[in-house]
Parts: sequence; C-alpha cells; structure tokens
Amino acid sequence: MSGLRFTTRLNSFASNPAGEWPDLKGKPSMLQMAARAAKVKGLTDLDLNYPDHVAEKPSDLRIKLDDLGLHINGFAMRYYTNPAFKLGAFTHPDAGVRREAIDLTKAGIDAAREAGANLMTIWLGQDGFDYAFQADYDRLWQHEIDGIREVCAHDPDCLISIEYKPNEPRSYSLLPDCATTLLAIREVGAENLGVTLDFAHVLYADEQPAFAAAMIARHSRLLGVHLNDGYAKRDDGLMVGAVHSLQTIELLRQIRRDGYDGAIYFDTFPDMTGLDPVRECEVNIETVKRMLQVVDRMERDNRLGDAIERQDAVAAQAIVQELMFGGAGR
Repeated sequence: MSGLRFTTRLNSFASNPAGEWPDLKGKPSMLQMAARAAKVKGLTDLDLNYPDHVAEKPSDLRIKLDDLGLHINGFAMRYYTNPAFKLGAFTHPDAGVRREAIDLTKAGIDAAREAGANLMTIWLGQDGFDYAFQADYDRLWQHEIDGIREVCAHDPDCLISIEYKPNEPRSYSLLPDCATTLLAIREVGAENLGVTLDFAHVLYADEQPAFAAAMIARHSRLLGVHLNDGYAKRDDGLMVGAVHSLQTIELLRQIRRDGYDGAIYFDTFPDMTGLDPVRECEVNIETVKRMLQVVDRMERDNRLGDAIERQDAVAAQAIVQELMFGGAGR
C-alpha cells in the first residue's frame, strides 16, 4: 500500500447544504460537491457515479477536478435512469431492458476511460428477488453471468469490480456475499474482473472482513476497498472504526499483506444526519493512518505472528491490545 490514496463518496458532500451554500436553491451540483470535497486535508481522489455525476464531457470533467487538486479513482454504475431497472438490470425479464442496462454500463466504461480512469465498480443491487416463486433462479443467474461477461469484454483494459451486498433494494441480492461473488467471477472467466469489498456490506453478510479479503486474494483480486462501519444489521455508513476497530485493523493488515495497491474509499453517510462532511472525511483519513501505524507495529512484533501460528486467541488479543493502547499501568 505504497503511495496511499484516499477517495470518497461524493454525495456525502451534499450534507447540511445550508452550512456551505446558504443561498443555494435545490441540490448542489457535482462540481459544487467536488469543490467542497477538495477542502478535505489528505483527500487525493474522487469516485464518480455514472451517469449521475457525468453531465458533461468526461475529459473536461477530468480537467476541472484536476484544477481542484483531485484525481478520478474510478466510476461506479447506478441503474436509476429507467424505472424498469427496479425489477433488475442485467437480470430483468425483458431482454430489451437487460440490453439497456448492459449498454448503459458500456457507455459508463467509455466515459471512465475518457476521464482517465480504468476502474468501473458495478453494484447490481437491483438484480435479485423478493418472493418465493418470483424467479427462475437458474435463468436469473445465467442473465447475470452473461451481462457481466459482456461488459468485461467491452474494454479488457478497464478493470470491472463487483461490489456485493446481501440485500437492499431487493430482499435478496443475486450476489449477496463473498463466496457467491467469487463463484460468479470464476464462471464469467474475465481477466479484468475482481471484487470491491465494502466493510459494512461484509459485516451484515455475516462475514469477517479480513477473511473475505483473503479469499478474494486467493481466488480473484481485490480491486476496491470501501471503509465505513455499522452494527451488522444494515448498511449504516458510519465512520471508520466507530464500532469494529479491531476488524478494521485486521482487514488493513490483510490487504497490505496481499499487496493491495488501490485507493481506500470512504463509503460513509454524513449526509444522513447533517454531519460536517469535510471534517468527517478528515477524521476517517486520520483514523486509517493511525490504524496503519498499528499494523506497522504488528508487523515488527514477532510475538503476534507466533500467537497466530498457534491460534492462541488469548495471547493474540493481549498483544494486539498492548500494541494499540500501550502497556497496562502499574
């Protein structure tokens, strides 16, 4: 993780708009939110939603963000342009709607490349089901595989990353967890395909984040890391380390060991309660840097590796707590 880069959810910077734009009528524009994000100390990149954030020529957009001191890490697809997508994007029963979703994704890939990025994140939250007897599961799965394979083939030099999530908006997502996503990736068979690991999604998929990361590195490749936190019941979008500090540190240790060299993306929701998004993002960056310092101390301490080798949970916890908080007072 040399040359550490930090990126963030752009829509977070619409939080408490009156505090930033007292005379604003309506919602802030993409560039207004980007200019606000540029105030964050330590932020290097932005991720843009497609087509929501790309209302102008992507190459011009890149220049404007460069002028703000921010690079484009990648694009993320959003399937909201057609109300029919609520019943599925790549898995809609109507072949015409499926074609529209696939073509929209291809257009997003082209736009990302024109903007100088080579990462497209696809979150297929609309692809799933809500009722028993609603869908032919084998056919649904085949549509998903065919759609992913086609968008991967569109530009083999652009990385396509699947962000999995257990549910929402559908009651059951077709790609709900790490294992199912890896199964789909194996079936698609595209070299430019990988996984985006979202911390809160992993928690409420009842997974251990570092274990999920290790399996992704073993069977595919990790193309994106979304840090946030929550109570493992839904996608809370809380600040990094607010609930699961130990699991976050373990994840950072794992992805560093596996050679992850992408950006750390903050998928948090300060706009849900009107928090200051600039300060919230700065604290997230500071938290990750402190956690990486803990990881550095762990890697220099042979005791932890020895305890893990023995699967000695008591010794490992004692060592981790000492490395985090120092020795106990006497």
